Amino acid sequence: MAKRQSALASSYQRGMHGHPGEPGVRLQEIEDLVLHQVGAWPDTLTEVGATVAQAIGTAQAPAPGRAVSSAGGTALRVEPLKWWLLGAEPASLDAEMGATLDLSHSRTRILLSGPEAPVCLSRLLPIDLRQDHFPVARVASGGIHHVGVTLWHSEAGYQLFLPRGFAQSLWEILVETAEQFGLEII
Repeated sequence: MAKRQSALASSYQRGMHGHPGEPGVRLQEIEDLVLHQVGAWPDTLTEVGATVAQAIGTAQAPAPGRAVSSAGGTALRVEPLKWWLLGAEPASLDAEMGATLDLSHSRTRILLSGPEAPVCLSRLLPIDLRQDHFPVARVASGGIHHVGVTLWHSEAGYQLFLPRGFAQSLWEILVETAEQFGLEII
């Protein structure tokens, strides 16, 4: 199997950027993404949800707009009838139950962390990122410059899933926006 190359390889420059001092935002590409979409039909939602929960080793799958993590992986409920499995392989489904799709090569995963990460993202995404409105384990879809992205607030910070074909241009926008807060690219 061919080794996957980062969509950001040509412009990923580690180090400090922007104003000097302690960085307010840290950006990091999380490589070797393992991401599967699991979709259900309206009448098989409960059964497919149980399959998703089993894939990550939890009692139940997350509700819409939520994420559940365990040692076996993470399930993100990205739409009412769809989950994303992060770091876990889905069980095969009969076509009457639903469908699975490997999205691993179609997305670039970026972690934004640091004290100014929510302020930085708020300048790009029309999502209320205040802690009481978007706490840890929340998932939302939005757009940065008319490109659809998925945002997950994990324990580590804010994780963005960018379409691979737009990753380079969105990365440049993220870097430019984060530099005003002091940026460290890890």
